[in-house]
Amino acid sequence: NKGVIKTIQWVTGNDFTVERGQEQIEELISTWDIHESWLHHVEFLEEEELKDSKRYHYRACWGIPTRRKPIPRATANVYFVMVISKLKPDTSPVEVFFRLEASRLIRRPEEFQFREKWLEDIIENKIILIERL
Repeated sequence: NKGVIKTIQWVTGNDFTVERGQEQIEELISTWDIHESWLHHVEFLEEEELKDSKRYHYRACWGIPTRRKPIPRATANVYFVMVISKLKPDTSPVEVFFRLEASRLIRRPEEFQFREKWLEDIIENKIILIERL
């Protein structure tokens, strides 16, 4: 049993704005089971116009600041894309996908429970690289 995946009601294409998209990503992140020591910020990256969709790209940057290291040595990025289909009615909800930094695997939030371990692994691998240099 993977546990229940909390889902949120995605905004419809006709109600979508860049700001609304960003709020919804925050809303999604708030359903993830991540320790409060992790801090993140979400930013809008770009709008992409394709033949049958418009895609809005965002990034959430994660780190664990501590008193000794208020600026974390390494951060982990999660990339989101919100897709508005030009083929579906504009009253249908946007589709949302995310992928982890350094991974090509694209996931749907409805199908994958986000795991804090993914963030830990990204940061661990980066610190190993930093220490090798």
